[in-house]
Amino acid sequence: QVQLVESGGGLVQAGGSLRLSCAASGLTFSRSTMGWFRQAPGKERDFVARISSSGSSTDYAESVKGRFTISRDNAKKTVYLQMNSLKPEDTAVYYCARRNTVGSYDYWGQGTQVTVSS
Repeated sequence: QVQLVESGGGLVQAGGSLRLSCAASGLTFSRSTMGWFRQAPGKERDFVARISSSGSSTDYAESVKGRFTISRDNAKKTVYLQMNSLKPEDTAVYYCARRNTVGSYDYWGQGTQVTVSS
């Protein structure tokens, strides 16, 4: 049974930082591309960042480039999202997900709330 469990969300002031974690179990983590997404109230869920199975390749949404960093520790089966210079518009529920071999995301965590106050 696959489980993805996010943690690290919270309330932070604009300009602050948070680090999200996503612990995986029940899948071959070291062979899985992982992604972070976010969903703000009343909006669609949007892509934030992606990291390849080895960690050698990353991709980011334009809105977070230069501020967010995705990384992973395959020994710990955990993917991270370091978020710096946070803005109120970064307020959302953040989800991690596993990307399957055909390019869609098939397993999702329950999400963690990030709230950035102005």
